[in-house]
Amino acid sequence: MSDARPIHTAAVLAAAVLWGTTGTVAHFAPEGSSPLLIGMATFGFGGIVLAVIAWRAVARVLRDRSAWPWLLAGGAGAVLYPTAYYPAMDLAGVAVGNVLALGSGPIFAAALEWILDGRRPTARWGLATAIAAVGVALLAVGSGESTTGSNPILGIALGLAAGVGYALYSYAGARLIAGGRSSQGSMASIFLVGSVVMVPLFVVLGPGPLASGHGALTLAYLALVPMAASYLLFGFALRALTASTATTLALAEPVVATLLAVLVLHERLSTLAWVGLGAVAVGIVLVSLPARRGGRLARARPPA
Repeated sequence: MSDARPIHTAAVLAAAVLWGTTGTVAHFAPEGSSPLLIGMATFGFGGIVLAVIAWRAVARVLRDRSAWPWLLAGGAGAVLYPTAYYPAMDLAGVAVGNVLALGSGPIFAAALEWILDGRRPTARWGLATAIAAVGVALLAVGSGESTTGSNPILGIALGLAAGVGYALYSYAGARLIAGGRSSQGSMASIFLVGSVVMVPLFVVLGPGPLASGHGALTLAYLALVPMAASYLLFGFALRALTASTATTLALAEPVVATLLAVLVLHERLSTLAWVGLGAVAVGIVLVSLPARRGGRLARARPPA
């Protein structure tokens, strides 16, 4: 795993912008569509697309017996994330559900790195994440009356559960890549394992309104753009970034999602929420700054 370069940071930020469109696009799914089924279809079919794109690399990873513990762990995270994330946005609002899921991801990722790798977070990462976490909290609180969904408490709980899933598959992907496996093959294999669970469940539960032309177009966009294309970018970034750094950079997603919720869905944000957006942006800038040569941030990598 090489030292991080600006291109790796740019890859995460580009992925985050594409991810930020998911809540708004899902909002315009056919009336009566299940958020749970939207999540299953997005990651289930998107995982298959990723595996087809990188099938040679996926085959090599799947044949590697030593990779399977991380594939199973990452696959569990890949199932947990969408099945909690999309319902969270439905229950707590696009802005609140999104920022809670993505805002908690870096904390859980750092906890995994500390517990499993013994890697203590750097001071700068801690400062950047603390600022961003405060921003996420302000954004969630200040996202206000009109963005709160039908069951905000359950939505918040699901948002945090999605953060656990996000951290788990990001960490597992970083471990696979650190072991010398390709980034495309590692991420695509993780999502393929998740697809084995989600696609059959989607079929058994029945797509309902998502089987319409409108529903199919919605799912096609979600599976191909914020899923397949974004995770190709994210996997590339994990060649050089730790999972905690990558998930902190990905806090650009809730900023994009919130702006789209305001501009397109007409969700209203208070002054407090706008201050929160600014804090998240500051945290992203801090963690994006190049580390000193030889510093822990530049040289940190998951063990093989």
